[in-house]
Amino acid sequence: MTRLLALLLTLAAGAAAAQETTETGTGALLRGLDKLNGRATDLEVRSGNSTEFGRIEITVEDCRYPQGNRAGEAFAFLTVREMGTAEPVFRGWMIASSPALNPMDHQRYDVWVIRCTNS
Repeated sequence: MTRLLALLLTLAAGAAAAQETTETGTGALLRGLDKLNGRATDLEVRSGNSTEFGRIEITVEDCRYPQGNRAGEAFAFLTVREMGTAEPVFRGWMIASSPALNPMDHQRYDVWVIRCTNS
């Protein structure tokens, strides 16, 4: 029983050490791609605000990055809606270095996170 308790405490300590401390940016730099014409556009959106890109509206809820490393791994919580549709096309965390991990699935547009902003 003592060995089991020691194992559980060791696993819990390892999981806590693996969590990275983050800072919150004031917004996010996103890149939108119109797949129909092949145009990519950079979009700077402040947290809590929205922007239109073609026929979609992108809202940045939050953007975070590793503490003390603004150029590091950014991840943002986004809501993407098609104009005139209440149900989001995408709602969730998107990671800058791994956009395919939680991709937005839209027939015409693609959006991914470049980095967090602090201005």
